[in-house]
Amino acid sequence: MKSIVCVKPNEFAVKEIKAPILQPGRAIVRIKRIGICGTDLHAYRGNQPYFTYPRILGHELGGIVEEIGENADGIRSGDQVAIIPYLECGICIACRRGKTNCCTEMKVIGVHQDGGMREKISVPVKNLVKTAGLTLDEAAMAEPLAIGAHAVRRSFLTKRETILVIGAGPIGLGVMAFAKDQGANVIAMDINEERLGFCKSWAKVDATVNGLHKPLERLEELTNGDLPTIVFDATGNVKSMTKAFQYVAHGGSLVYVGLVKDEISFSDPEFHKKELTLLSSRNATREDFDYVLETLSAGEIDIDRYITHRCQFNEMIDQFEGWLLPESKVIKAIVEL
Repeated sequence: MKSIVCVKPNEFAVKEIKAPILQPGRAIVRIKRIGICGTDLHAYRGNQPYFTYPRILGHELGGIVEEIGENADGIRSGDQVAIIPYLECGICIACRRGKTNCCTEMKVIGVHQDGGMREKISVPVKNLVKTAGLTLDEAAMAEPLAIGAHAVRRSFLTKRETILVIGAGPIGLGVMAFAKDQGANVIAMDINEERLGFCKSWAKVDATVNGLHKPLERLEELTNGDLPTIVFDATGNVKSMTKAFQYVAHGGSLVYVGLVKDEISFSDPEFHKKELTLLSSRNATREDFDYVLETLSAGEIDIDRYITHRCQFNEMIDQFEGWLLPESKVIKAIVEL
């Protein structure tokens, strides 16, 4: 069967590989949709932490079960599914505490082991979620949206709390949408006015801030000098993540959703003065996937506008470089099989 392999930074190749064989506790899924994530873009450019080459990318996946044995979840051949790409060990300290998303031996499909840019994939049955009633596009988008949902859940935000989301990419947009769903007053920050407009129309944010135009003053204006009590940084940009400390209210929290291959420093006196809480948010859990799928089933998220670019599997290599360009205005690209 055909696969697309990232052979080394800045190089893809189509390769023939063996089709997977059904094994106990696993299922064979025919891939129908592959979302292109920031992780894929960083891996292609050689900037992704915890990464080795060659690698088959792709972890935002929707497909149809082709082969499966008897299982407690009642999943059958022909069922449409989303794939939870996080393969936890189940026995480490994090897993024992229910934090499977940050397992000490975490293996992410498409990052630590080969992913879904191929015709079929073998995955543990426990990592499948049935998506009956949803589109294949929605099934594939469950994963990036679950990242945002997990960050919101981890922040413990409360209704009517004023929060700031920095970065209006796919993950940041998900954070905004789910924070709104939880009743927060949401401010979006980005340096692209067109993208900020999308935040208003798609995520229904309450206000926007251009990060290039005196953002601290604008935030103070919007919050009567208080500043947001929770700040999410979904940029994966070290400068943004460093600056984010100054935007948090006294007694507030800063949540790093984006990951950067760098070191971040901050002023300890300022950190202590505000008694800030600093959190990271990694991956997602089944609970987050279930919540996202319920939200999608209720028609509360417009996936058609969230996905801005698409192509067929045999066109992806030619299209990929263009998706990296700012002028392409990609929010989310998806590959069809």
